[in-house]
Amino acid sequence: MLGLIVSIIIIGLIAGFIARAVIPGKQSMSILMTIVLGIVGSFVGGFLGFLIFQHDPMDGFFQPAGIIGSIIGAIIVLLIYVSVTRRSVTRRRS
Repeated sequence: MLGLIVSIIIIGLIAGFIARAVIPGKQSMSILMTIVLGIVGSFVGGFLGFLIFQHDPMDGFFQPAGIIGSIIGAIIVLLIYVSVTRRSVTRRRS
């Protein structure tokens, strides 16, 4: 159980870091928020992968497609986060 939690945190950190590196601009996020971004991205990527490929999620935890899906999901979540925060900053300045 502890190993699973540690691996989720590590995968979340890697996926969140790669997503932040891919998306241009400055995202003011802490390391903890980067991990949360990656974990939420993993859920989004897993859900989208299941919807697209109808694949059984019980085939194993560490799969290249799963890690890639986590990164893609984290990118999607980060794009939504950036668009929402930029819109709210623009509204405050007006």
